[in-house]
This record gives sequence, C-alpha cells and structure tokens, in this order.
Amino acid sequence: MEHSTKAVEVLNDLIKINNDRIAGYERATIETDNTDLKTLFTSFIGDSHQFKLALATEVQTYAKDIENTTSSSGDLHRAWINVKAFFTGHSPKSVLEECEFGEDATQKAYKSALEDEHVPAYIREMLTEQQVKLKTAHDQVKALRDAERQES
Repeated sequence: MEHSTKAVEVLNDLIKINNDRIAGYERATIETDNTDLKTLFTSFIGDSHQFKLALATEVQTYAKDIENTTSSSGDLHRAWINVKAFFTGHSPKSVLEECEFGEDATQKAYKSALEDEHVPAYIREMLTEQQVKLKTAHDQVKALRDAERQES
C-alpha cells in the first residue's frame, strides 16, 4: 500500500510539473509576437496535455485523487516572469530564457521521478518516453535562446 501511495505522489508531482509547463508556455505565447515561437510553444502545450493525461490515467488506476494544480515553485516562477517582463520587455531572448528555466525544472523533476524506487517498471517506461520528448523540447528552446544571444 505504501508503495502505491508513494508512486501516486510521484505521478501527481509530475502532473503539477506539466501543469506548470502548460501555464508557462501559455504565458510565453502571450509574451511574444514571434509566430514561429507561438507555434512551437503551442505544440509544447499539447505535449504536456498528453503527458498529463497519461499520468492521470495511472493515478486513477490506484483509485487516488489527481492533483490538478500547479506547484507553488511554478507559481513563483511565473510571478518572477511577470516582474522581469515589466522591466526587460518581451524580447524573444528573455522569453526563451524563462522557457529554458522551466524546461530545466521539468528535466529535474523527471530525473527525480525516474530515480524513485517506488515507481513501477511499466510507469518508468512511460516516464522515460516522456522525458526523451521533454529533453528534445529543452534542447530546442536552448538552441533558439543561444541563437538569440548571438544576434544580440
């Protein structure tokens, strides 16, 4: 029983991380006028909705409640983005820097979840697949951010 409770906690944490990611990219689409970035961010939002659905399905198999909120650290980060945007504007570089920060947090959360001994092997497979897609997104954001830095 304790094993399944711990696994549900890990899954619910990842649901929160994906909610943070969705909220962050929704904010980023508002903050930029760049159509290509808006399209990319919208695709990331769609990915996180899919990941969240898969995670929630697993939580429901344990007959547990799904925590469909954002994390307090994610809320604080978005507040910081708002303050920073006020002072620095909404340049693609600043938006991409904040997105990369969020992607770093997502990578850390998935790494931690995959290292948790309470996560069953079949769920670990799903998390590994999600992490690979998230790493690709992280690398895209980082490359775009680096390109913006070189142009500045």
